[in-house]
Amino acid sequence: MASLAALDSAVPAPHRVAGRFAATPTSAALATPDSLAGSASPAGSAVPSTPFASPAASASPAASASPASPSTSADPTTSFTPVFHVGHFVNAADTDPSVAANRSVVREVLGRVASSTLGVATIDAARVIDERRLDDRLGAPVAAADAWGSLSGAARGEVLHRIGEALEAHRADLIEVMASETGKTADQADPEVSEAVDFAHYYAELAAQLDDVDGAVAVPEKLTLVTPPWNFPVAIPAGSVLSALAAGSAVVLKPAGQAERCGALLAEIIKPVLPDADLLTLVQVEENGLGRQLIAHALVDRVILTGAYETAQLFRSFRADLPLLAETSGKNAIIVTPSADLDLAVKDVVHSAFGHAGQKCSAASLVILVGSVARSERFRHQLLDAASSLTVGWPSDARSQVGPVVEPAAGKLLDGLTKLGPGEKWLLEPKSLDGSGRLWSPGIRDGVTRGSEFHRTEYFGPVLGVMTAATLDEAIDLVNDVDFGLTSGLHSLDPAELQTWLDRVQAGNLYVNRGITGAIVRRQPFGGWKKSAVGPGTKAGGPNYLVGLTGWRSAPAVDSGDTPSDVRALLAALPESDMLARAVRSDARAWSEHFGQSDVSGLWAERNVLRYLPVSVTVRLSAGAPVASLLRVVAAGVRTGAPVQVSVAEALPADVAAAIPFDIRVEDDATFAAGLRSVNRVRLIGGSFEALARATEGRPDLAVWSGPVTEAGRIELLPFLHEQAVSITAHRFGNPDKLAQSAL
Repeated sequence: MASLAALDSAVPAPHRVAGRFAATPTSAALATPDSLAGSASPAGSAVPSTPFASPAASASPAASASPASPSTSADPTTSFTPVFHVGHFVNAADTDPSVAANRSVVREVLGRVASSTLGVATIDAARVIDERRLDDRLGAPVAAADAWGSLSGAARGEVLHRIGEALEAHRADLIEVMASETGKTADQADPEVSEAVDFAHYYAELAAQLDDVDGAVAVPEKLTLVTPPWNFPVAIPAGSVLSALAAGSAVVLKPAGQAERCGALLAEIIKPVLPDADLLTLVQVEENGLGRQLIAHALVDRVILTGAYETAQLFRSFRADLPLLAETSGKNAIIVTPSADLDLAVKDVVHSAFGHAGQKCSAASLVILVGSVARSERFRHQLLDAASSLTVGWPSDARSQVGPVVEPAAGKLLDGLTKLGPGEKWLLEPKSLDGSGRLWSPGIRDGVTRGSEFHRTEYFGPVLGVMTAATLDEAIDLVNDVDFGLTSGLHSLDPAELQTWLDRVQAGNLYVNRGITGAIVRRQPFGGWKKSAVGPGTKAGGPNYLVGLTGWRSAPAVDSGDTPSDVRALLAALPESDMLARAVRSDARAWSEHFGQSDVSGLWAERNVLRYLPVSVTVRLSAGAPVASLLRVVAAGVRTGAPVQVSVAEALPADVAAAIPFDIRVEDDATFAAGLRSVNRVRLIGGSFEALARATEGRPDLAVWSGPVTEAGRIELLPFLHEQAVSITAHRFGNPDKLAQSAL
């Protein structure tokens, strides 16, 4: 069989295997046979070489270079010439298991898992047990923030590209610590390293774009606190830390207790690459006491959280006006209709439900069988056979397909694994496989009904519920009848069914004829709707994420282009405002150039579309705020087609009120706040965000945009739009399938 290297000579660029790594150094492209990084690093490179090797390398791959051992790493401050292509992002690839040398290295890594001590010394040194020491720890990054924030986005991006190289070079170490501390199997840990690398390079490119926003200038925050989860112990903290750095902020990383060594190793890799090591400070505190003080600390300008919705509520109880950007819970379902390829559906349901022992916020917790599929014994038998055939074991065993839960099952998870609701029965009863309480075989419960505990509750473990529906519309109702809207899946080959589902389902990430986990940076930007998201709602790994991580001040927009007809009445109400005239043109340019439906990855085998859907917003003009600012924000709402309600503290001039095509209420601050119980988005003009936050008790499901009104369409259109990523398999057995094209 021809090698991929040989085949490359017959394939035009950029489709060659060796050319898929334009955003990373060729030395760091570990995952393909012909572009593995067992060779030396580029001249002057600051990062150690990876232990992964190509078949042409020596038969004895180099041992992993631990970042905890200074003698194995070159000085990261030395000059080096990057070989990534700035301005052209391509996703990093996972390690190729077909290469014998890679399999050998993975076996070596897994052999070290049981005795691994990576990150131990660093996290121990980061522990803080008194308030005074906490103040000192937070003061250091604040002192470093001004110099970092004053750099251009492009300059910060260059540093992030170097961090991406360093992460790639430590791929083996990161796999080792994830397996050792959190129980991740190698097949789950390796793509997570790729995601972390992608975040570095993608946010590097987005940082450069912050320099050129028409109509606004970025004003970086000084200090961002990152509180990541344990279930993605490398990718999520890396993405959160790197996005904040890209946006110009210094960062405090407080890792989850169950994954603190992973966070420590990340800090070891990232800090030496930064121009000032204080830009990233690692802190570990007890969840109560100092943990509360950390969240509510006056020096913290913003918090990035990934965790349960209840955690977001807790954080806001500490500080009602806490600027919080969070990806929270999910109760995700895959619908299977009679038109589906049932064999493929079974494979994707099982993979989505039980990968990483079901400990993914995107995991399939429910499968909803429609019509004849609900009565199909064949489907249930296949589902049972596929799930029961999975190999459950510890990550040190390379054969393990389902690893352990992160800690002994207890509370809600133990109930989900051991107790049935009314009318439910086990198709496959989960079993505790050893005395640890962490190793559980997959479970499948049948007969889950609408409104039941299992229908509404996120269990975060290896258990799947089966529901039935007579029609697709009924199935969609079941999907939407939960508080969350993170991921959702459909298996169907019927274009009409696909269109109905796309029009109605309420979730941020949609997947068709494929699994619903494993979102890839840029390709499938990740983030949910409803209570699955807190804050601005911009998607991680997407083009707008950094916009929500920095402040903005207005600047004159480019005064060119035509004035859209639908906002001319607004302009006529304030004809002397050059700002308003420039702003509506900026809106038109942003709408056509940035917010159009797009598939930037351009894969023939899969459509990956990011689309923007209008969402209801209440616009509030506080006492004393300029009427021109209100008209500017209203113009943005008109451009998006979003439903808008306008609330003003003082009556508007008659000609201004007549020009606004939305309902207007005149009300004081208390009445306005009291009327927000069923509102989820507010654009606040003037007034006090802190006062509004206190009046609404810091509700996490109320997103408030309170920054200065700018002329930038790129900024002001965002509150009126829901981002939704749609991924559709576009082939059948390697043959192009027009299903995706028919719907999108």
